[in-house]
Amino acid sequence: MTQGSESVRFGKRTTDTVLHRFEQWARDTPDARALIAGPDSLTYGELDARADRLAHRLLDSGLPLGALVAVGTARQARLVVAVLAVLKAGGSYTVVDVASPRSGRRQLAAAEPLLLLTDAAQQAALDNGGGPRVIRLDSETPTIGRPRTEQPADQPAHQLAAQPADPSADSPSDPPGGPSTDPLPGAASVPPRRTAAVLFTGAAEPRAVPVGHGLLLAAHDAWAEVARPTPRDRHLFTLGTDVTAFAAGWTRALCSGGTLVLSPRSAWKPPEVRAAVETERVTVLHTDPAGATRLLIRDAETGTLAPVAHRPADPACRSLRLLAVTGDRLYLDEQATLQARLHPGARVLNVYGSAECAGIGTWFELPQLPYPLDDLEEISLLGTAFPGFRVETRGREIFLVTPDGGDAIPTGDVGLLRDDGLLEYGGRIRDRIALPGGRWVDPYPVESAIRRHEGIGAVIVKGVDGPRGPRRLVAYVAPPPGGPTWPAGAFLPDIEELRDHLAGKVLREEFPRTVIRLRTLPRTAAGREDRDALPLPVMPAAVKAAGSKSGKSGAAAGTSEASAGCAAGCGGVGLGFVAMILTNFLWPGSTDLTGVPQPWAFLFFVLYLFECVAFGVGVVFLIGGRARMLRQRRSPSLTVAAHLAVSYLLLSWWPQDNLYRLAAKQDWPRQAALVYAFNIPLMIAGVLVAAYVVSKPADPFDFHDPLDDHPDR
Repeated sequence: MTQGSESVRFGKRTTDTVLHRFEQWARDTPDARALIAGPDSLTYGELDARADRLAHRLLDSGLPLGALVAVGTARQARLVVAVLAVLKAGGSYTVVDVASPRSGRRQLAAAEPLLLLTDAAQQAALDNGGGPRVIRLDSETPTIGRPRTEQPADQPAHQLAAQPADPSADSPSDPPGGPSTDPLPGAASVPPRRTAAVLFTGAAEPRAVPVGHGLLLAAHDAWAEVARPTPRDRHLFTLGTDVTAFAAGWTRALCSGGTLVLSPRSAWKPPEVRAAVETERVTVLHTDPAGATRLLIRDAETGTLAPVAHRPADPACRSLRLLAVTGDRLYLDEQATLQARLHPGARVLNVYGSAECAGIGTWFELPQLPYPLDDLEEISLLGTAFPGFRVETRGREIFLVTPDGGDAIPTGDVGLLRDDGLLEYGGRIRDRIALPGGRWVDPYPVESAIRRHEGIGAVIVKGVDGPRGPRRLVAYVAPPPGGPTWPAGAFLPDIEELRDHLAGKVLREEFPRTVIRLRTLPRTAAGREDRDALPLPVMPAAVKAAGSKSGKSGAAAGTSEASAGCAAGCGGVGLGFVAMILTNFLWPGSTDLTGVPQPWAFLFFVLYLFECVAFGVGVVFLIGGRARMLRQRRSPSLTVAAHLAVSYLLLSWWPQDNLYRLAAKQDWPRQAALVYAFNIPLMIAGVLVAAYVVSKPADPFDFHDPLDDHPDR
């Protein structure tokens, strides 16, 4: 099935590019504000002039026409200048990650650029000595290099960068008074398919995706037709500058006369976004589902809350007229909640696309619904294709077709074209889980069914290899946005409750065997749920021992456990004898058995010995017992209380009995002090131990969530 329009067609050559659109605004409105980066700002005229100067510097360094230039700097205003300068010099650009130098180096290896534009602070981290030539953006010293040369328009971007320079080509030279005033190569007409930008998809192994001038402009025009940007708009992108949303999306502001609101020196941090939206009166926010949630739905501290959809609009976001959410699935209930948190008239767009389409493909907003829908927690609608683009479903996979009429691009996502004409998201093909017996499980329907539970806001179902055999399904769940998140997992269902909830909704063999409760689900830099970053399940001690009885590793584990127990026992006895020796120094006469007849004197001596040994064992348990108790998978807070209670029960007998023996029977103040200091705490400790014993342990196939042990994470 196909959905889309044919409103955009490419010609053989075009004099209209995103660079030309920007330069037109620079000529028409040179005093309009183009960039805001903290206290600093640039007008269109100033931004255009700085880009011109850097473009001449690139040409002086011998940049060939069509060559790929990587830009990597934490100074985001400087980054935008560099991107425009590369286009003006006739090259193509790619933006690399400087927040994670390891990721940035992988991107450089994937794209193979000819030059790297960076600052001194990032050069050491990105330049390993065997990569591209480096030009420092914070230095005015030009790099002497090879002359420019025209390259074939149909070659991939990374091959363009690697082409040798044509020694017969004319090299520009500056007049004695300053840089050349000749028209820059970017002002000329170019083939639409010539690479303008190289975008990245993937994180662990980035893949370089070339995007032509024609497609970059077509994506902007399609966006403009849907979003209707104006010169009064102020745009803020919360995702990293190397992510497609920004690397191709900066055109949405600078090609429509609007303003880009940037972080001064690094990527945005969540608290800074809210402050910038309010201070700079941002009107268009481009973010991912998690970013939208953080901005509009702040977490509650404790207790229960009224439904977030019924809360009033957030005054801090009163300037927002458009919220564009991209990067991952957005369920209808989440989109409706975000819409309710904005002022009347504001729009929430769910934008779906790929790097091959310059970040767009389809869009959806709630008014597109022809009629009310049930089960909003289970449905994510991608809507309709952007003008000029088309979407197809072949089998179950979604394919996107760009306006240049090229081959359909497989997205790797599953979708359904509904009877109402809207595209519905159905999960990712690569997330399918292989189970024993050759069975496959698509986790998306299971995850959507789990989301209907009122206590769950987000969920990932993943296949995990168990310690005792085949892979089993594990459900990682997180509370709804705005709901209480502490104590960790207190308001989330356990595995039995989750199975009861799923009964009749999914097949029994698709039930998760385990539930792991998290505060939030991990996400990639592009805003996508990161299944690879989920915490690794930790094997319970009982399962570990059962699974290791028959192997050498089991023997080693058993030997280790036995050795640890022996060491703890010996340490306790040793500390007990130390306590026995110290008794008469601390409480002289408390163990004096003179005048006590046998066998009672011997029995009392044994009692004193046991008290001292119990004290030594208590010291050992206080130091090393908590880790072993945590393996029982009971409540972390109850485990800590029970650990301290057991330690007190063992430690207190030695000082308590000695103090009692030295107190006269009629010394009521001392007797009362001893009762309240020792006996009542002993009773409380006993209650805590009883609560721990009767509390429900985890399912023997459940796993330990390491995040529960760290309240600050």
